[in-house]
Amino acid sequence: MTSGTFSVNGRTYAKPRRPVVVICIDGSEPDYHIEAMAAGRMPWLTKVLEGEGTSWPAHCAMPALTNPNNVSIATGCPPAVHGISGNYIFDTELGEEVLMNDKRFLRVPTVFGAANEAGLDVVVVTAKDKLRRLLGAGLVEDGPSLDGSGEFVAPPRRGICFSAEKADLATVEDNGIDQVLELVGKPLPSVYSAELSEFALAAGVRIMETRGADLMYLSLTDYIQHKNAPGTEAANDLYEKIDHYAGRLAGLGATVVLTADHGMSAKTDDAGVARVVYVEEEVRAILRIAEDAQPEGLRVILPITDPYTVHHGALGSFASVYLPAGAARASTIESLRAIEGVQEVYGREEAAERYALPADRIGDIVVLAEAGTALGRYPSWHDLSGLDAPLRSHGALGELQIPFLINRRPARPALLDKPFGDPARVHNYDALWVATTLVAEKESSSARTD
Repeated sequence: MTSGTFSVNGRTYAKPRRPVVVICIDGSEPDYHIEAMAAGRMPWLTKVLEGEGTSWPAHCAMPALTNPNNVSIATGCPPAVHGISGNYIFDTELGEEVLMNDKRFLRVPTVFGAANEAGLDVVVVTAKDKLRRLLGAGLVEDGPSLDGSGEFVAPPRRGICFSAEKADLATVEDNGIDQVLELVGKPLPSVYSAELSEFALAAGVRIMETRGADLMYLSLTDYIQHKNAPGTEAANDLYEKIDHYAGRLAGLGATVVLTADHGMSAKTDDAGVARVVYVEEEVRAILRIAEDAQPEGLRVILPITDPYTVHHGALGSFASVYLPAGAARASTIESLRAIEGVQEVYGREEAAERYALPADRIGDIVVLAEAGTALGRYPSWHDLSGLDAPLRSHGALGELQIPFLINRRPARPALLDKPFGDPARVHNYDALWVATTLVAEKESSSARTD
């Protein structure tokens, strides 16, 4: 490891003297690891937290979804800065609804790209392929320039970035690595399986063992969390595997952070029936638009929508509403606030300020559901045939609280000054800074006092 620092997006990072690994456990509300520890399924984490480890209450970025939060962790800043406002958006330039998986939506470089340019060996392994091009920009392919120009430039050196979902297709030219299945010693996993997360973890361990890395990011999938509550056998089994691989990485000398992109909530009543507010139906009723009418400009975007809707049927708890020209926004907001199951409703400007969102990539109105309620467009838009368990999903303030666990004891930050959610000391997007800079500061302080 080399000494020194590098800077990106207004933050300075210490070059780590030992490997740093951040594991993003998709959909991991804190009760998952708490229950698994209580069941004796996470012995490494239990030992860490009884010794020189740290657990801080943390918040994710809003919306509480995969793409915005993984990119927040990768860039060290919220969506208002990096520009990724959902898994799915209405692209006003194209006039189309599109998946937000393309790196063209990135507005700033990643910490991975900056670290790579600073001479660090960087490895990114995602479970789902949808994140690969966002996280690999500036690491294995063109990405936003570090000079702030907005121009996309080729990285001066190549790191590693691939997905477990398409590990069999990884090449040195595109991903910085090949022969991944042989390296890991596991078959290609199904995208709808716990094995997808395990493969990403196992790949990280094998790369650390065989090649080493200065900075590693492992992003998992929430397939299990969408179907299983904390403390269930399936959940505890996954967290036992996470504990095993995290312990192996720590055994190789790594500083290991366990955090999440968002939490997870049951969206059902006591009988297991989904509680859903169909926002587009409600807006039509508020504006007195006939069911068969197609008013220009009316559109509801559910940013949870992604290629993996078997998980959730595109039902989350965050919606973005585009209104027809001339519609009364203020009265529509008030009417939406009165709906049972709706927690907060704001106009574009206030939502962007309150939740650190890019104002040009959200609708005229933003709607957030309560923890126990999901938001949809209208019933026929949602295919729920793939759901084989009571609906669990995410997107809003009910899924804001996440774990932040590290096998070191850096100085504790002050509480976040935020107008919503339970108290927290960090965001998930502080993970790379804490694991590098805060840890380095504590170690330097300890060395001076010894």
